[in-house]
Amino acid sequence: MAASLASVITSRLTFLAGVLLIGGAGLAEIPASDLRNVDIRHTDMVYSLPDYTADAWKLRSAFLRKQVLFSAGLLPMPAKTPLGPRVGAAIEHEDYSVVSVLLETYPGYYLGGNLYRPVGKSGPFPAVVSPHGHWRYGRFENSELNSVPGRAISLARQGYVVFAYDMVGWNDTMQTPHGFAGPREDLWLFGSLGLQLWNSIRVVDYLVSLPDVDGNRVGVTGASGGATQAFLLAAVDDRIRYSAPVNMVSFQMQGGSRCENAPLLRIDTNNVEISAAFAPKPQLLVSATGDWTVNVPKREFPAVQRIYRLLDAESNVEWRQFDSPHNYHQDSREAVYEFFGKHILGDADSSHFSERSSRPDQLSELLYLWGRLLPEGAVSHAELVRQRIAAAEADTLALAIDDAESLQNARSAFSERLALALLAEVPAAGAIEAQTVSGGDLVLGREAIGDRIPARLLNADSRTGRPVLFVHADGIEAAAQSAVGKELASRGTPVLLIDAFQTGSAVIERDIAAAGRNAERYYHVFNRSDDANRVQDILTAAAYLRGHSGSDSIDLVASGRAGLWALLAASLDSGMGAVVADLDEFDATNDAAYVEGLYIPGLRRAGDFRAVAALASAHARVMLHNAHGAFPVAWFNAAFAASGRGDSLSVSADAPPDSDILQWIAQ
Repeated sequence: MAASLASVITSRLTFLAGVLLIGGAGLAEIPASDLRNVDIRHTDMVYSLPDYTADAWKLRSAFLRKQVLFSAGLLPMPAKTPLGPRVGAAIEHEDYSVVSVLLETYPGYYLGGNLYRPVGKSGPFPAVVSPHGHWRYGRFENSELNSVPGRAISLARQGYVVFAYDMVGWNDTMQTPHGFAGPREDLWLFGSLGLQLWNSIRVVDYLVSLPDVDGNRVGVTGASGGATQAFLLAAVDDRIRYSAPVNMVSFQMQGGSRCENAPLLRIDTNNVEISAAFAPKPQLLVSATGDWTVNVPKREFPAVQRIYRLLDAESNVEWRQFDSPHNYHQDSREAVYEFFGKHILGDADSSHFSERSSRPDQLSELLYLWGRLLPEGAVSHAELVRQRIAAAEADTLALAIDDAESLQNARSAFSERLALALLAEVPAAGAIEAQTVSGGDLVLGREAIGDRIPARLLNADSRTGRPVLFVHADGIEAAAQSAVGKELASRGTPVLLIDAFQTGSAVIERDIAAAGRNAERYYHVFNRSDDANRVQDILTAAAYLRGHSGSDSIDLVASGRAGLWALLAASLDSGMGAVVADLDEFDATNDAAYVEGLYIPGLRRAGDFRAVAALASAHARVMLHNAHGAFPVAWFNAAFAASGRGDSLSVSADAPPDSDILQWIAQ
């Protein structure tokens, strides 16, 4: 197993050994209904934070960073092309100045903002990254409940360089809609959340490039959707040293906009845990009694404080709450000024941070694109999507395999990406519970997870030959009645059949929309897709079969679309020996085929079946059949050849005779 895959799986197993995020201890019995169908996680559930040891948290926080980056489409990190700042005329005031700025964060894509600087002070100055939330006027909102210019002006007066910038689809940043994305984009993980996080990273690039900025003193603050941007940036960019998310870090609401919700982002986690990943660096949680942060003093802050305490940094985290509706008003701003003043400026005198009145300049002076067109070469939304998907595809093609060295490089990169796309685990045999049900069949489940996998074990007491896991796309009965299933059973070796998630007897009606607000819209932000759960069920069943039989390795045979699930599982699990996978004529180059028949967000970004080729070639003997002409057979050939295991791969465009399948797994 490649080191990167091992680290991802180890961190997940460390987390799963604790309590479930949705509360409660491990289950004593497999539930009557699979909890993956029953406990639909969504943005307005009430979450909690497990208890960690210091070592477990270090693994967990490293994993969370990768999970955030991957879900945002930023792992691997895109190439940082020149920002080419376009700067408007400076507006000079007595104690601060402001200019409009346009940054080219991707080729042909522009982010607008305003740069505020101190006047009459000597630098280099600390810097503050200042995203706005979902107020009507964006970075120009200037109301009693929130003044974005007010906080930028006040911070500049106090001695900071501040960059206040747009969310996507607002003000100067007009080339995409605000909450864009769709199933195809989700396969490649390009959407508004990822674009905003990328813009924030590029804002840091811009600020630290300025000669009057001290790159070792960079903070971030924002409220509401701006706070979501703040704690995501703080979690993934080490250059952020101070963070103050305002009115967003909550166990009971995770974000209401697509710009705050990307597929995979909050599977097995939540905003509180992500914000805790900033520990041990200084962080202030500001909350209000009139919104979803009402319980911060009693619930969210103590949870984050426990993490800081593990790292001997309890004094670096604080909270403030105000009796107010949702806001970033003057009281909240002054709390942030005081916190930043103490930690960044080394000034603990709160009287120095009272906000003075200010008057923002005219929009005609603050908007870079007021009276101007976008620069020549600016791309459309459709062209930006095409560009980013092409760049992701280039990341995969750069890992093409032609020798042992390139194979090792491919395995290292693909193992991490594929594990993050599937968010699956290879459980230990002892972590699988099995219970007998009526008729002598079984149900399997992972300890403390609540999944329920119907299973049938044939020749259960046999110790002859290597055990076989046979998975049919239509479940147990279809597998048992198939010619291959009957032949496998007749050999006398143990054969395990399963109803993978939502197949066979495991199919149940679900009303996802009824689970809660936005539960259906953001389902894949919080929950694994059905196909990802099927891959997990194969891994779970394989672990059970190895444990039951006492064998270190099993064989895996899969018919119909289950062959694709099986290949994905085999790429993660080194305990698979012979693998026979029906490719069901799947067109692995067609995004629509994934959307319709193998929907796993991030799978294309992870390298799809080209990643599988690199990983499975390390340990498995693979027979592929019913291969579509567009399936990446060349990648399989190259990977097996580079590993010196060319005779461990067989590929056919047609279905082989049953005798060939039996012979393949008998070798």
